Amino acid sequence: MNTLISAPESPKAGGKEVCASDVAKAPGRMRRVLAHEWTLAATGSVLLAVLLTWPTARYLTTTIPQDVYDPLLQAWQIAWGGHALTTAPAAVWDTNAFFPERLSLAYSDSLLGYAPLGMVGSGATAAVARYNLLYVLVHALAFFGAYALTRQLGSRILGALVAGTAFAYAPWRLAHGGHLNILSTGGIALALAMLARGHGFSLRDGYRAGRARPGWILAGWAVAAWQITLGFGLGIAFGYVLLVIGVIMAIALLRGHRPSAPRRVLIGDLAGGALFTVATALMARPYLRLAEMYPTARRTVTDLAQYSPPLRGLLTAPAESWLWGHSHQEVRATLAAPAEMTLLPGFFLIGAAVVGLGLSVWRPRTRLWLAGATVLAGYLALGTQAWGQGEYGYVFLFRHLPGLDAIRTPGRLVVWVTLLLAVQAAGAVSAFCDRMDVVARRERGSGRNILVRLAMLAPALLVAVECFNVTPHPRVPTAPAALLDARGPVLVLPSDLMTDPAVMLWSTNGFPQIANGSSGYSPASQEQTRAVTAGFPGAESIAYLRTIGVRTVVVLRDRIPGTRWQYALGEPGAGSSVSRRDVGPATVFTW
Repeated sequence: MNTLISAPESPKAGGKEVCASDVAKAPGRMRRVLAHEWTLAATGSVLLAVLLTWPTARYLTTTIPQDVYDPLLQAWQIAWGGHALTTAPAAVWDTNAFFPERLSLAYSDSLLGYAPLGMVGSGATAAVARYNLLYVLVHALAFFGAYALTRQLGSRILGALVAGTAFAYAPWRLAHGGHLNILSTGGIALALAMLARGHGFSLRDGYRAGRARPGWILAGWAVAAWQITLGFGLGIAFGYVLLVIGVIMAIALLRGHRPSAPRRVLIGDLAGGALFTVATALMARPYLRLAEMYPTARRTVTDLAQYSPPLRGLLTAPAESWLWGHSHQEVRATLAAPAEMTLLPGFFLIGAAVVGLGLSVWRPRTRLWLAGATVLAGYLALGTQAWGQGEYGYVFLFRHLPGLDAIRTPGRLVVWVTLLLAVQAAGAVSAFCDRMDVVARRERGSGRNILVRLAMLAPALLVAVECFNVTPHPRVPTAPAALLDARGPVLVLPSDLMTDPAVMLWSTNGFPQIANGSSGYSPASQEQTRAVTAGFPGAESIAYLRTIGVRTVVVLRDRIPGTRWQYALGEPGAGSSVSRRDVGPATVFTW
C-alpha cells in the first residue's frame, strides 16, 4: 500500500503530494534510462567519434582538420548564420563577404541548419572551436543514425555496430575532412530510421499497421527537413530517395501488398511531407535567384566530366586512410580529382555485404533488392564515366530532374552506396551472430564459450580497422591586428583561394563587409577586382575600389611575395588623399 509523506518533508510536483514508492522508484528509473540501449548507443557514438577524429577534440581552438581552406570557409558560414539570426534574419543570405555581391551564402552549401550554434560565442576562436565540435559530432550522429536504422530494420546489436561504424567512418569520407556539408550524413540515416519506426516497418517483419507511431513519422520528416537546411550537395539526392520510397509505398498500398495505413499515419505523412516541402522550397529560393542572376552558376555536363570518377575510384582510398592510403598512392595519381574520386566504402564492408547475399537475416528477395539498389547507386555515382558516357544514368537524370544541374560531383552518391552496403552487412553479421549463439549455447560452461563470444566481435573490429586515419590538423592562422579594428567595406590583399578563407574567418570578429571571398562559386566581379587591384596602390585601382564602395585595403606583407600584389606596398600617388600606416605585419590604406 502506498503511503503519503506528510508536509513539509514531502516533495511536491505541481502542488501534488508524491508517493513514497514513487520517490523510491526514481533511482531505479534513472538507472534504466542510463542503461538503456539508446542511451548507451548515443554515448558510445560520441566517445567513438572523439577517438576516431583525434586529435580534433584536443586542440579545439588552435587547429582544424584537413587544411586551412574549406574548413575555415565553413567555420565562417556557421558563425555568419548565428550572427545573422541575432541581427538581421531576413538578410542571412547576403553575407559580409564577397562585397558588394548579394546572396553569397548560396555560393555553396549553406550549412544553415547549424546556424543556431553560431549564436554561441563570437570571434574567430569561437568559430574554430564550434567547427571542431561539429566535426566530431557529425561523425557521432552518422554512427547513431545508421545504428538506429539497422536496428529498426531488424539487425542485431553487433550488426548495427558494424553498420554504424562503416557508414560514419568509411574511408572515402576521409577525403572530405574539410567538407562538413559532405560529412553531415547522420540526418539522412536518422530520418529514415524514424520514418521506418513510425510506419511500423522492418526488413524482417515488413509492415505492421498496429506498430505505427505517428509521432515518429513527424519526427522523421522534421529531421529530413533539417538535413535539407544543411545544403543540397546531399539534400537533393535525399529528397529524390524519399520521393521514390513514397511512390513505392503508395503503389504497394494500392495493390494491397501492405495493410491499410491508419488515418493518423496518413495525417502524419501529409503534415511531415508538407514541412519537408516548405523547407526545401525556402532553401531552394535563393539558389534559384542566384541562377537567374548568374547563369554561369549552373553546372554543365562538361563540369560533370571533370569530377566523374572512374570505376577504379570506388575501390581507391584517399591519402588520409591509415590502412590503405600509402598502398593506393599510385592509383590516386591517375585520378584527375582525387578528393572527389577516391570513393572506397571499405573492403571489409564490401566483403560483409557480399557474404550477406548468401548468409543474412534479411529475406532472399530483400537481399536482391538491396544488392540491386547498391549497384544502381554505384553506377549513377560514376557520372559520365559510366556506360554510354552516363547518358543512360546520371547524365540522363542531370538533364531531366530539377536541381541536379546544381551539382557537379556525382561521386557523392557514394553516401547511398555506403548506406546500402551497411544495411546488407548488418544482415550478414546478425546471421553470423545467430549461428555463433547456437555454438556458444552448445559450449556453455567451457572455455571455448568465451572464444566463441569474442569471435562475434571480429566483423566489427575488421570494419573499424579501416576507419583509422592520418588526417592532418594544421594550425589556424592568427588574425592580424590590422583587421580586428578595420572598418568595412575592406579588401585584404592578397585575395586568392589560399588567403580568402582565412580572411573570412577573421571577419567573424565583428563581421565587417569584406570584398574577399572563397566558395564553390566565384562571381566574375571578384576576379575583376583581383585583376584591377594588381596595380594597387595605383590611381586606377584606387578609383575602381572607390566605385564599388571599398574604403580600406589591408595588405598582408608576409603573404604578398610571389603574388600579383607583390608591389602593393608602394606609396600612393600625390594628391590621392590615401593614408597609409603599418600595423604589425600588415599595412593599412584608407581614404
